[in-house]
This record gives sequence, C-alpha cells and structure tokens, in this order.
Amino acid sequence: LEAQRTCIKIPTNGYHELLKAISKSNEHVLALGACFNETADSHLICVQTEDRQYQTQAISIHNQPRKGTRATQRRFQVMRPLFKNGLMVQVTVETMGEIRRSLREMKDYSITCGRLDQSESQELVCLQWVEENVISPIDGKSMESISSTKMFQKSEYKENGKIIRWTENSRLTERIARAFCLALCPHLKLLKEDGMAKLGLRVTLDCQEVGFVAGSNGQLLPAQYFSALDSVLTPVIHSKGRTRDDEPTVMELIFYILENIS
Repeated sequence: LEAQRTCIKIPTNGYHELLKAISKSNEHVLALGACFNETADSHLICVQTEDRQYQTQAISIHNQPRKGTRATQRRFQVMRPLFKNGLMVQVTVETMGEIRRSLREMKDYSITCGRLDQSESQELVCLQWVEENVISPIDGKSMESISSTKMFQKSEYKENGKIIRWTENSRLTERIARAFCLALCPHLKLLKEDGMAKLGLRVTLDCQEVGFVAGSNGQLLPAQYFSALDSVLTPVIHSKGRTRDDEPTVMELIFYILENIS
C-alpha cells in the first residue's frame, strides 16, 4: 500500500492455485490471502480496543520511514477501505467479470477507486503478475525450475512456545519431514532467536550417494543442530532401499518456525 496506489502482486507459479480459488468463490465476492512479505517495511494489523471494537493499524520497522505497507488479506466486493489487516475493494458486477477474466488470462489489471468528479482523490488498485524469485535457504541456489507443492498440515510440532511447520517442498516425503521436525523441536527457541526461522532440508537419494544437508539464510546449520538431525534422519533416509535402476532423487523441504500463540 502506497500513497494513492495499492499493488497486489501475484506470483506466476501460483496461477493454478488461483484458478482453483476463482472457481470455488462466490460470483460476487473474490477473497484472497497473502503470505508474509519480508521486503515490506511495514504491515497492517488488526487491533481490538478496550471497547471491543476493531481498528486497523500499520506497524513498521523501528527507526525506518514507512514506504510500502503490506496487507495479508484482499477482498474484492468502487472503494478502497482498509479491512482489518487487509483491504476491501468494492466494484461493479462488470468490473468483477473483467477482474476474473484478467486473472484467468494472467494479465495485469488496474481498478480506479473514488469519485469520478474528484480525480485528484482517486486511487488505483493494481493486479500485477510477477516472477517469484525462489531460492533455497540452505545455500541460496535458485529453485525456479523445480516443481513445488505447498502443504497445509493438520499436525504441527511444538516446543517452548514455538511451532515448526512444514510448508512446501518438491517430491514430498512425510517421514523425512516428521523426523526433521522432531529432531529440531528441542532447539526451536534458540533457532528462532538466532534468526533461523526459515529452514531448508535437501535430501539426496542415489545409488552412489545418500545423504542430506540442512541450512538457513544461505548457510548450513551449525554443527550442534546437524548432530541432532544426523541421528534421527540418517536411519529414515537409509530405510528406503535403492537399486541401480532407480532414478536419482533430490528433494528439498522448506520449514518455518512460528510463535505458538494458542
């Protein structure tokens, strides 16, 4: 969110997920959720006041001027009011049809908000398709050409007020993900405090090589965490028998450590 312009950036690799959302949504309402954006210098939050009313506020990085604010909800229902920790845009039936058509065709689209007789107060809401730069948290290598599937798990692993959640990976292996989470549970608080909230685990399964590496922020995890992982992961990885005819497999799993606020 900027002065008189709101930009909704949609990653091209999320096209098929967006099509599913469009097909399942109400004809007159299109609601979208956005993920946390680490590049934004501020975010919208929903605050409950003492009289139990809800207000929208923006929080920003300490001692840094606010340039671009991030919202985590979008709702198209021509207005641009703030809506809790997101944004609601009211449009005509015709405009809603054009929005849906542009999304299906993966085309950018702009909505003009405000009174037509007050051009100086008009604002723009822009739908923009972008190429998402996906890199590995282990060593910073690009993962653009690797197919990815987001996981929405019912099970989470909690310890010391923290939660570790497996979010996305290529060629899913549930047993490996579970072993990784359980091995790091005792260390979640320290990992989060040291700035390692996003973790990557890369497993190689080949007749010539079987092993794993784990890292965060472009670097391998310190030895103390590797030792904990090695004792749990190695038996799981080697339990899958490999033959010379098997295709080599390299999978990378992404995990996030979150606050347990329940």
